[in-house]
Amino acid sequence: MIEQLRNLDNSLLVFLNGSHSGYWDAVMWTVTKTGTWIPLLLMLIFILIKECNTRRLIYILVALVLAILLADRLSSGLIKPMVMRWRPTHDVTFLHTIDTVLGYRGGNYGFISSHAANTFALFVFLSMLMRSRIVTISLFVWASITSYSRIYLGVHFPGDILCGALLGSVVGFLVYYLYSFVCRRTIVEHNYYSTAYTASGFHCSDMHLLTLTLVLTYAVVFIAAIPLSMRM
Repeated sequence: MIEQLRNLDNSLLVFLNGSHSGYWDAVMWTVTKTGTWIPLLLMLIFILIKECNTRRLIYILVALVLAILLADRLSSGLIKPMVMRWRPTHDVTFLHTIDTVLGYRGGNYGFISSHAANTFALFVFLSMLMRSRIVTISLFVWASITSYSRIYLGVHFPGDILCGALLGSVVGFLVYYLYSFVCRRTIVEHNYYSTAYTASGFHCSDMHLLTLTLVLTYAVVFIAAIPLSMRM
């Protein structure tokens, strides 16, 4: 069974890795960079400051930091050194055949993906926090593309990504319920029935603004990839 799963993982890697396209190399190289998503982070912070009182804002920011720390430490600090599964770029089976970009090969071990764990932890926590369909869909697309970029770049097997996403989702779920538990005992919360608000009290217009920021960031990535691909 384990051997069959490993063979499937290897086959999916070969199918999903790279594209022999300089343009898509540039897109995925940019997508995988944390700095690319600073505008999204700034817009999120702006909305939280605008929408939340001081106590709730502090709770949310602490929860966000906790979700990222837990996802990152469990994936990179615990599971990777314990399992010690080589990245495709360090695995002798794929070492000379895998498609890479700009010679990037990452660290030695890849199981599980901290990129996938971190992004899916944020996706699940923010989706449960904001209770907005458009935000949930947008953040799922963001987390999925960011995670897939690691396969494209050759530094993770699909199984690394899947397990990282599962871990991150569990972390996001648990952190949200910890946040919710604390809020129920220290903050008087209200139910919102107006179509101008989400069920958790965020303005729908701000949810659209957050999604627009994400869409515009992708637009910049796709446009900037044109000159970048010519230099790669």
